[in-house]
Amino acid sequence: MKSAVITFPGSNCDRDMDVALKKFGFKNKMVWHQDIELPKSDLVVLPGGFSYGDYLRCGSMASKSKIMKSVINFANSGGMVMGICNGFQILVETGLVPGVLLRNKYLEFICRNVFVKINNKNNGYFKNIRNDILELHIAHNEGNYFCTNDQLKEIEDNAQVAINYCDPEGKIEEPFNPNGSIKNIAGIFNKEKNVLGMMPHPERMIDHSLSGEDGSHFFKNLINNLK
Repeated sequence: MKSAVITFPGSNCDRDMDVALKKFGFKNKMVWHQDIELPKSDLVVLPGGFSYGDYLRCGSMASKSKIMKSVINFANSGGMVMGICNGFQILVETGLVPGVLLRNKYLEFICRNVFVKINNKNNGYFKNIRNDILELHIAHNEGNYFCTNDQLKEIEDNAQVAINYCDPEGKIEEPFNPNGSIKNIAGIFNKEKNVLGMMPHPERMIDHSLSGEDGSHFFKNLINNLK
């Protein structure tokens, strides 16, 4: 399986994602944001970081990078595109997934482990994964997912909520919401479920000796679903 990770000025999780993808069997290529064409890929990843220093709005300038036209065309043709943290912010700026990401509820940067519950396994990202609850890492200042009531109804009707913040037992309640996201939403699909944006970082949880291994479950399952 082939993957491509896009590097923007200010990306700081692109190498982590490269390591994670290669560890679980992807043949990965790093792609500079000024490139025009994507290499042949089964998966394209927009990584975490602070693209363009988060000027204007997080992800807004990166969404206009030259490579994004090819990423959008790839997604619209059914290709799998995943945005993590800043990558999620870029996805909402392009309109590939609905909603917006606002400042965290308490206006502070959050960096800690969280638990998320998988809400929809009928897609290439979570299909066949045994775990319903994953412990992952978040590190963001603008992760507060918001959408209008009409958008929320459409998102829920189309089963576009990918993961929700929860407690270790899977309870999706306000006390376990780290940033104020509506309905504890931590990740969203597009209608076709080939585009996934999420705030937690699975690439940071791939080694028990470093942080944890729940991200390993995600990547192992993902590559098996793409084979």
